[in-house]
Formats: sequence, C-alpha cells, structure tokens
Amino acid sequence: MSRFLINGIYRATEGEGVHIGTPQVFVRFQGCTIGCVNCDSKDTWDFGGVPELSVEEILSTVHSESLEGSIRRVSITGGDPLHPQNVPAVIELSQILKRKGFFVNIEAAGTRIVHEIFDIIDYVSFDFKTPSTGVRGNTSLIEKMVLNYPGRFQVKSVVQDEKDFENVLAARKDLAAREVNLDFPWVLTPAYNLNEEFPLSRFENVIVWNEKCGSHFRVIGQQHKWLHGPDKKFV
Repeated sequence: MSRFLINGIYRATEGEGVHIGTPQVFVRFQGCTIGCVNCDSKDTWDFGGVPELSVEEILSTVHSESLEGSIRRVSITGGDPLHPQNVPAVIELSQILKRKGFFVNIEAAGTRIVHEIFDIIDYVSFDFKTPSTGVRGNTSLIEKMVLNYPGRFQVKSVVQDEKDFENVLAARKDLAAREVNLDFPWVLTPAYNLNEEFPLSRFENVIVWNEKCGSHFRVIGQQHKWLHGPDKKFV
C-alpha cells in the first residue's frame, strides 16, 4: 500500500494568486531540494520527519476538512510536489481526487514540468523565480506551459525589490520577442517575509513599477499573511 510524505492537510481560504478568496483544502507534501533562500516553509524541505499516510487516510482528512465534501477544491502544495520522489504519489492522489469530482490545483515551483500530473489536474500555479529567491527563473518553461496548457495556468513571481521587478519585466520582454502568447495571468506578489512587519511601502512600489511599465502584471498580495502575520502555518 502506498505511503505518502505529508506535512499537513488543512482547510483555508486561498491567500494569493488569481484564486484569492476561494475556500479549498490544501494537501502539503513533504520534501523539497530547490532551496529558495526566502522560503517561508523550510520545515517542508527534508524528506522525512512527518507521518507517512495512506491514500485512504489522506482522502478521509480531505473529506473532513472539506466539510464533508461541500468544498470541492483541493490545492496540492509543498515542499515540492513535483520532486521525482513525490511524483508517483501526486499522480495517484490527483487521479483519485479527479474521479471524486474535485477541482485540483497544484503549486509548481517553476523548475520543472511534469506532464503526467499536469494532464490530470485542472490548474497549475507556476512560479517564475526572481533573484531574491536565489533560484533562476526559466522562461522556456513558461513557453512550454503556454503551448501545452493554455487557459489552465497562472505565473506567480515574488517581488522583494526593484531588481526582482526588472527581472520579471525582462523575462516578459524575452517571451514577447519570441512571439510567445502572453495571454495568461502573471501575478506579482510583494514579498512579506518571516518576522517582518507588513511591507506597505514595498506593496506600493510594486504597484507603481507595474503601472509605469504598462500594467502588464496583476499585483496580488498574500491575504493570509495580512490576516495572520507572516509566520503562522496552515492558514
């Protein structure tokens, strides 16, 4: 019987991106090797130290957290649910959730595309990493998302400072120069770091930079951090 490394399963209102404000159940997988320096979930990095759950246990908790099925959306996150060690479990879980009629979103770090998963699920929240993360963003993967999953994904970028913003803008210009269809939501998330007060000036700056460049992006903050602060988990 399959056993899955799960950091947590919980009900919460989506706090970021184009689905902000939508109630859903989060299934947070354990294990990540990407290493973003500003990650707010470093407790999910190790491939261990959490309960190994059966698919039946996961589904039972999802059913309970969804208020006996009244919430029909599940977001698979991590850690890195697309790490090769997690992929077989995510495929199995996604197939079952879809058979049960759930809308399934996956939080993808933007470092790889896994067609075996993306072909099953409904929506992909795909990161484009900025310099403040310490991880290089890859525009060729965005181009592949455009070609393979039109209308089924958003791109999200965390913006810490103007260098991050200019990096995202340059990436968009690179895609435009290659005549990639840019008709997809590209969301800028002003960084709200651990142990930090609400970064109002950063939020205002991102809005101004976006307007001055032609308003190519959507600026959407992290609502769950406004409500609970940047350190609270499972919200």
